[in-house]
Amino acid sequence: MALYEHVFLARQDISAQQVDALVEQYKGVIEANGGKVGRIENWGLKSLTYRIKKNRKAHYALMDIDAPAAAVQEMERQMRISEDVLRYMTIAVEKHEEGPSAMMQKRDRDDRGPREGGDRGPRREFGDRGPRPPREGGFGDREDRPRRPREDRV
Repeated sequence: MALYEHVFLARQDISAQQVDALVEQYKGVIEANGGKVGRIENWGLKSLTYRIKKNRKAHYALMDIDAPAAAVQEMERQMRISEDVLRYMTIAVEKHEEGPSAMMQKRDRDDRGPREGGDRGPRREFGDRGPRPPREGGFGDREDRPRRPREDRV
């Protein structure tokens, strides 16, 4: 049997429980056709780069599949029929990755340390540079600037 990674996007207005039910439904299709589903990851509700069928967000789900091609084709056929599935993609792989996927490994901004003393140094408050030095070679004030006569003043 071949190994696949399958990701699908479900509509934003369905609940997380309904997404889990979709995953279980498609897992049942794979198993009924002689395959196995390994790792299942729910990546949650994420923003889309562009609208898909009037949706700005979608629920993402990943499934690692070990099944014959006919089982995957049947699952994709049922996804095409479903109104809840916006997009799907199945990729044949040599072997499944161990551990969490790259999407699950992303670090939260909260996990990073404070910014003080980082690459760019401590953060400064607005206006702490002090007074601006006078310009050199120019005129300091408007009053020092010579007036050029305009044509309508002559």
